Amino acid sequence: MGGNKLVIFSAPSGAGKTTLVKHVLNTFPDQLEFSVSATSRPKRGEEIHGKDYYFISTEEFQKKIDNDEFLEWEEVYKGVFYGTLKSEVNKIWQKGKTVVFDIDVEGGLNLKEKFGRNALAIFVMPPSIKILEERLKKRNTDSPQSIERRIAKAENELKTAQLFDVCIINEDLEKAKKESEKIVLEFLNKPI
Repeated sequence: MGGNKLVIFSAPSGAGKTTLVKHVLNTFPDQLEFSVSATSRPKRGEEIHGKDYYFISTEEFQKKIDNDEFLEWEEVYKGVFYGTLKSEVNKIWQKGKTVVFDIDVEGGLNLKEKFGRNALAIFVMPPSIKILEERLKKRNTDSPQSIERRIAKAENELKTAQLFDVCIINEDLEKAKKESEKIVLEFLNKPI
């Protein structure tokens, strides 16, 4: 493994982890690279295959599970799979970079367990469930039922925050960005 490091950003949906991930990627472009996850869900809005996700059919996803091509995967909702391809991570490590994940809580914990000290697991905490709900409504990409489902999931996920290495409360975005930068830089400079 040597210097093969991973930085994991996990959070309930709508906590703002994607914004923080983009920020650290832009801050340390020579050291970090984003791990594109695979999913069997359809594209949303402006999403691009190979940039946001690798969009593959449920059948193809199943085949890759059988062939042991994933570092971690899960069925998040019935028939909707998300996973991290081993080939994606190895490709980034071969460039001598640290892999950055924007991944849900369960996936983040799975990776942390697998890679131990080589992984920095950051939990992005919304200021409150109420604010989370407002953000999801504003985003306007989910049906009311879907928002309800995400909120219920978030309430459970918040209970796992203490299992992560660090917790960033995303109340003031600029402050959260600075904090992410500092934490990631410390980890990049830390010998394993």
